[in-house]
Amino acid sequence: MLRRRAALAALPLLALPAVLAGCAADDGGGEDGTLEVLASFYPLQFVTQQVGGDLVSVSNLTPPAAEPHDLELSPAQVREIGAANLVVFQSGFQPAVDEAVSAQAPEHVVDAAEVATLESRPGTSGEEPEEGHDEHAEEGDGHDHGALDPHFWLDPMRLVPVADAVAQALTDADPANADAYAQGAAALTAQLEDLDGRFSTGLQQCETRVLVTSHEAFGYLAERYDLTQIGIVGLDPEAEPSPARLREVGEVVTANDVSTIFTETLTSPKVAQTLASDLGVTTAVLNPLEGLSDDELAGGADYASVMQDNLTALTGGLRCS
Repeated sequence: MLRRRAALAALPLLALPAVLAGCAADDGGGEDGTLEVLASFYPLQFVTQQVGGDLVSVSNLTPPAAEPHDLELSPAQVREIGAANLVVFQSGFQPAVDEAVSAQAPEHVVDAAEVATLESRPGTSGEEPEEGHDEHAEEGDGHDHGALDPHFWLDPMRLVPVADAVAQALTDADPANADAYAQGAAALTAQLEDLDGRFSTGLQQCETRVLVTSHEAFGYLAERYDLTQIGIVGLDPEAEPSPARLREVGEVVTANDVSTIFTETLTSPKVAQTLASDLGVTTAVLNPLEGLSDDELAGGADYASVMQDNLTALTGGLRCS
């Protein structure tokens, strides 16, 4: 099983007649007339907040700093999924959410997996399978993910179609504010395009284009910015690399003049740190942005600021100018 764990000004709240506000509340909206939206984990919460602004109240089903894939829902949360004006989730990533959406059948749903164009990636050679794990398990069994990489949000431009889909779903639920949702999606798209431009410029001239990571969470980012990702392990950060795999990664580091091995937040850095020490290279931290901690949220961090921190770490670790 895979085990892992707002820089725009809010849109102004458009005045709604009292009767309409009351109807919104009766139909599952908030008492102030806002739409009640559930997002299954942080990147989807960020997108929905940016698109909906003050017209929506967005709750994250995954607690701060928790592993999204391992999420378990309370009966109350399952009922909330059925009552929400909109649910934004990613099928195949959080089994508990998939089951609840199927059972509750909310009226308005955005499945990011259907609009973000996920890609399959070959498994990393040399990983030792978990005890009792069938390496030939069929797709959809909740363990293998069919090597489908879920981390699309680490390519900023793959969030654009999700923003458009959220804007359309909010419009379907609240047609009177269609223009506001379209404006929110357009503003977020501009922000994501700016972020993409900064990554493209910052990673254009680097002494090495080989990105060695503790696990293969950064495939979409590497693909977008012409980097080659080498993971110590594959998509499952809790897999154990074999001695043969550690030797392979060490050879890549030496052959490509890699000076930094990247660890990540929310997972143990010990294997990567030990390998880096053995090879005489340093480590740096990347954030896979599956969720932010309470401290990060309290400090004003969001998707855009954390991605900027990732860019700073990358330009230093890859020796970019």
